[in-house]
Amino acid sequence: MDYDFIQAHCLSKKGAEEDYKQEWDAIRYSVGGKMFALVGNDGEGNAIISIKHTPEQSGELREKYSDILPGYYLNKTHWSSVRLNGNVPEAVLKQLLDASYELIFNSLSRKMQNEITR
Repeated sequence: MDYDFIQAHCLSKKGAEEDYKQEWDAIRYSVGGKMFALVGNDGEGNAIISIKHTPEQSGELREKYSDILPGYYLNKTHWSSVRLNGNVPEAVLKQLLDASYELIFNSLSRKMQNEITR
């Protein structure tokens, strides 16, 4: 599966920023200083992207797709990691990224949301 769209998709979101976290050897995508996606590798060297979601979503996502796992090195209730060499369709991954961004954006103060959207 080709996931070259990830960077462009994440950075297309209002206020989204990208940075490289050297000690994690991972690229973070954040809004308002809060991370909504993390691209790196798991302990076995597999390319993954970790995405935030609601606790209710975690079980159904992991049941439906074998390549969606509990968040690697993150809170396993609120984060899942998607193997980038797996079977999760691009459209599903885009939906997960959109939902993760919205979850984080909506957790920001109204003032910060207004600064980002103006």
